[in-house]
Amino acid sequence: MTTPDVTVTVIVYNDAARLPRAVASLRAQTHANIEIVISDDHSTDETPSVARELAAQDHRIRYLRLPENSGGCSAPRNRAIEIARAPYLMFLDSDDELPPRAVELLLAAHREREVDFTMGAVRRVRVDSGRRSTWMPHLLTEHRTVEGIESDPRLLFEHLSTSKMYARAFLDRHRLRFPEGIHYEDQLFSAQAYCLAKAFTIIPDPVYVWYIEPFAAAASASISNQRHKISNVGDRVHVQRLIDDFLVESGHAALREDKDYKFLKHDFRMYAGDLPYRDSEWLESFAEIMNPYLDTLAEGAFARLPRPERVVLQLLRDGRLSDAQQAARGLGNGVAPRHVTADDSGTTYWGDTVPSSDRARHELDVSDLELDTRPFPSAHFRHEITELVPGPGASLTLAIRTYDPGLRLPVGPQRASLVVAPGRRRMTVPFRLDPIRPGVFEGRVRLDLSTAPLPVQGFAGVRHPLLRLEQQGLAHSGLLLAPLDFPAVTARIDYRSGATPHNVTVEPEGRNPGRLQIRWHPVGVTARVIRPMVQKVARPKVRNAVRLAASVLR
Repeated sequence: MTTPDVTVTVIVYNDAARLPRAVASLRAQTHANIEIVISDDHSTDETPSVARELAAQDHRIRYLRLPENSGGCSAPRNRAIEIARAPYLMFLDSDDELPPRAVELLLAAHREREVDFTMGAVRRVRVDSGRRSTWMPHLLTEHRTVEGIESDPRLLFEHLSTSKMYARAFLDRHRLRFPEGIHYEDQLFSAQAYCLAKAFTIIPDPVYVWYIEPFAAAASASISNQRHKISNVGDRVHVQRLIDDFLVESGHAALREDKDYKFLKHDFRMYAGDLPYRDSEWLESFAEIMNPYLDTLAEGAFARLPRPERVVLQLLRDGRLSDAQQAARGLGNGVAPRHVTADDSGTTYWGDTVPSSDRARHELDVSDLELDTRPFPSAHFRHEITELVPGPGASLTLAIRTYDPGLRLPVGPQRASLVVAPGRRRMTVPFRLDPIRPGVFEGRVRLDLSTAPLPVQGFAGVRHPLLRLEQQGLAHSGLLLAPLDFPAVTARIDYRSGATPHNVTVEPEGRNPGRLQIRWHPVGVTARVIRPMVQKVARPKVRNAVRLAASVLR
């Protein structure tokens, strides 16, 4: 039997429906001399019969079934390594795929120069929307060989084991295997691989397709999508401590600040975006787990973060949990605090009191946000919906409060408008914001979604209205934060203009900043027939002809 060049292990557990897709992506590889090991973590569904059927179809496929469920990814990968026959190894999850040239490209990089592993780009695909993006694209812009992780510690951010092809001799030489009995095993394994490798090659080509299901059912959600569990927080912090120990033991302690920055910017940042949605009990448990670990991190790692993220961290460390929730809304989107306070020297701090400790004053100093001086189009305001009242049909009345902590808006009423664009044209609804005290304005606006301009074939998707302000010929558009607990409201709209009927749902976003969210869903015969035709037609002349046909049919 010919020795395979590469062994690709597909780990699976109770995923009979998607396993054939993953294996099909391996059978379609342009480099055919591969071994495929299906490593089953003792599935209880139809996975065993599906796997055996796949093995019967292709002599390159071997089926390995663990005698009992391990509860993680490490054991099925490690058992497959034990039986792998190839000098190079790759790993694939059963719900993902490899692009057709993945094996060919990574193997070519190994043969070009002797390195410990090669790695490429990961293409992420949102299952709910089909949106595609590249994971950590700034790290994989060119073909290059890295001589030790110290030469580019940014790569610690790319902690996926599945984007890499490993030399079997490298793994065996260092007895490097996936840590069993823990979650977030990829982070520890990848940190160890980076530190132990003398050289590794990066290629910019996509070598992995990662399917993201942000709204998967709790039972089937990935570990990363189970952040609502306090045990998940503990698992992630535990792995970080293991990595910290390894850095010291392996002589790579100098990487600690870079690794800590990665934790704050990536791992903690994901939890920070969720804070507004957690109850007080969860927040207290979160702080009990997180704060002792934050106290061990390098100060330089905190200093590299944007100020809004440092504010959330400090409020958490000070036990100001409700304030941390408030500061977390709109992270990364230029959302201002509700209030700021200046001390006797004129230094401006987040919140309505001057911090008491030196550390808190240093971290909560928001002077660098330039709330009172930055150009108006990029100024920081905070727009919150304080009341939402459904009206007749698809209308609703919003009570809005705008916070202007930098006092950028002149005294007196302000001209404002809501802007939403579900089709090719914007819908703009003007209203007035009246001052109630310095830096705070309130107003009411009626939004009638039946008047939104839509294309003939309709619109299917989500939009988040923006609040627009104007000053001396300059415009500013900002997020509109919704109450996080109001019930979704759905109405059917039969447009008088002849546009396709729609069901329109108004709801809180449910994640990240928690913006006001509006979903359009076309309904009716025209939506089922004409809309798909228009979407498939690329040429403008034909598209216009289809639109004309739609009008005639109506």
